[in-house]
Amino acid sequence: MAISLSKGQTISLAKESAGLSKVRMGLGWDPVKKKGGFLSGLLGGGGGGDIDLDASCLMFDGGKQLVDIVWFRQLKSGDGAVVHSGDNLTGEGDGDDETIGVDLERLPAAVQTLVFTVNSFRGQTFNEVENAFCRLVDERARKEIARYTLTEQGAHTGVVMAVLSRASGEWTMKAIGAPANGRTAQDLAGAATAHI
Repeated sequence: MAISLSKGQTISLAKESAGLSKVRMGLGWDPVKKKGGFLSGLLGGGGGGDIDLDASCLMFDGGKQLVDIVWFRQLKSGDGAVVHSGDNLTGEGDGDDETIGVDLERLPAAVQTLVFTVNSFRGQTFNEVENAFCRLVDERARKEIARYTLTEQGAHTGVVMAVLSRASGEWTMKAIGAPANGRTAQDLAGAATAHI
């Protein structure tokens, strides 16, 4: 059974899934459902709008220097170890809206930390978002290892969701859930560095 992480909680991935080699970070969200009856629907006040959030993976070395970024404008890292599923423009539907696959064995030794972020390219705030989560899946075993559900809303346009870190060949995952502001993955690099 997957672990439901609390904000700030860290788990050892080796303890949760032996022989872990490929993982997928799934990120999902929904537009806030607007309240209103029939009349407000006719007047444009009913139903939720589309929320275009972008999931990204920022790759850092041991000195906290940014090595590479995988996001909707670059769907694969230079080394090919990190691959993005592509841009979801609405957030509609159940399950993962965007996923980022990571081949842990192909990652260069210099890459010590992967920071997963979500941001609004259109500038929509997290007051317009609900049910945001990230979940880590063991691709080989096809099982969810851990999930972090974001409960806070706010006027920010980005969130540092989770961090995967490598130390002595062992990987850990930490739930972050820190608000940030920015429209692109590069805009969130400073906020991401603060959580390494």
